[in-house]
Amino acid sequence: MTFLYILAAILMLGIMVTVHESGHFFAARMTGIPVKEFAIGFGPKIFSWKGKKHDTQFFLRLIPAGGYCMFYGEDDTEGTEAKNDPRAMGNYAVWRRIFTVLMGPMMNFLLALIVAMCIFGAVGEDTNGVYGYTVVQSVAPGSPAEEAGLQPQDVLLSINGEDAKGLSDDGNAYKISQLIDQYQAEGDMLAIGVQRGSENLILRAAPRYDETEKRFLLGITLLVQYTPGYTPVALPRAAQLAADYCVRAGGAILTSLRDLVTTGKGFEESSGPVGIIQLIAEETQTAAQTSRAEAWLTYAQLLVLISVNLGLFNLIPIPGLDGSRIIFLIIEGIRRKPVPQKVEAYVHTAGYLLLFSFMIVMTLKDVLKIFR
Repeated sequence: MTFLYILAAILMLGIMVTVHESGHFFAARMTGIPVKEFAIGFGPKIFSWKGKKHDTQFFLRLIPAGGYCMFYGEDDTEGTEAKNDPRAMGNYAVWRRIFTVLMGPMMNFLLALIVAMCIFGAVGEDTNGVYGYTVVQSVAPGSPAEEAGLQPQDVLLSINGEDAKGLSDDGNAYKISQLIDQYQAEGDMLAIGVQRGSENLILRAAPRYDETEKRFLLGITLLVQYTPGYTPVALPRAAQLAADYCVRAGGAILTSLRDLVTTGKGFEESSGPVGIIQLIAEETQTAAQTSRAEAWLTYAQLLVLISVNLGLFNLIPIPGLDGSRIIFLIIEGIRRKPVPQKVEAYVHTAGYLLLFSFMIVMTLKDVLKIFR
């Protein structure tokens, strides 16, 4: 990875965090809640200025990977500041505060939607895509595929001499899966045509029946070669496609979070900030080897996915996150009086410590992964 791609990845995170904090800021402006400080970036101050009308201190800081929006009385654990300072956030109506907190994640969703609309508006809708050969992504240890000598990055050309390119006849699976099921059901040993670099090979394997899947498997994961065929679209269609894309992304993210929390599935693939920066830089740099346009497209697609992820993550009612603050405000609205300030402060502090500890673990995991 070159420094340019790493900087682009850090800048992307900075854009998303700044957009998130801007949601809080502009919602506060709309509802009349004073903002104490607003910063773009973090770390050492480059310069600052103070708004004349609203008395907000603005900062531009050195590291462009974050930012914050601070309100009066936000760190007041005793509740005394709310009594002595009319600008304290706790003095304003519950609905104003809920709206202000909620608009942070909402701005991440809006950013994702706008960028996705730009993608579909510029590229079009994929209506004439063509599926090609399948490529081996991974080979399970001790599987028939490993015994046969299949390796990651092998291109699978044929099964028993029959072309294995594209999708099955019904379009619901890879053709190679259909051929494996077809021939193994007849008890055949499979002759697998493979392209490995510039060399063509014939490897032989006997798939095993998997009781869970209820089918014969070689023990490989596959990635299909796909060439999109784009058709230009008008703005309304681009908006519809963008909304569908963001909803699907959100659904996949929620499913992954559920599996991570309930079963631990996906922990090895999950990443903290270091891993996310590495992913953005690597994917963008790889796409740039095809063309500059492909690099920009990949960068924009990652921005959409990560922005949706950031918005959803902040809505989870984990202490310290926006979701938790909204829960406390809803309780306050129902009780018609706030939760004791000390209780809320302790809960959020515990949440911050938990999140900070988790972030340290994820960062260490990401760093160790880099040096493997």
